[in-house]
Amino acid sequence: MTTGQSVVTPERFAQGLLYKDYMANVVKVNKDRFERYYQTAQQQMTPADVEFFKKAVHAPGGPAKVLVIGEDWCPDVYRGMPTIAAVADASGMDMKVFPRDSHLDIMNEFLNQGQFQSVPTVVFYTKDYSYIMHWIERPESVTKEMEEIRAKVAAEMAGKPEQEIRGESSKRNTELFPHYQRLTIDDWKQIFRKYVR
Repeated sequence: MTTGQSVVTPERFAQGLLYKDYMANVVKVNKDRFERYYQTAQQQMTPADVEFFKKAVHAPGGPAKVLVIGEDWCPDVYRGMPTIAAVADASGMDMKVFPRDSHLDIMNEFLNQGQFQSVPTVVFYTKDYSYIMHWIERPESVTKEMEEIRAKVAAEMAGKPEQEIRGESSKRNTELFPHYQRLTIDDWKQIFRKYVR
């Protein structure tokens, strides 16, 4: 996050879209995937997870509000945004969505490594709009698994065109999306453990 005054004021946060409105009015591609991965995210959550996030949301200084920046063409978004939406719906977290390309001032406040407009970017705030932290794209454990799959596919398909290798890697990663959602939920639980007594 950049230093200084944030462009995300309470008024600006209120202008964000509810997830259902984002789905109804913004998502033009991959709507079926958003819907599928919302369901798988719900399936990945246990009653203990729901209780954990409810406690975190209602704790003093806890993550009561969440802003999500994304674009519907991105696999990390159509896997990750439904995950945070399922967590928000189950816990009572106030979630607002901002399409990246029409809210670049917000995106530029939370650049990945200070230079990349990576999505999804998930920004957590207290109920009083105090910034807590932001989370970008996916957990490190997921990135590691993706890299391992890529290396394995490249070895298995040595000599094949790069496009075929990418396609097979993507296929194998997509098959693991529900597992990646579980790792995402675990990642957020680790981040917010301090709010749950």
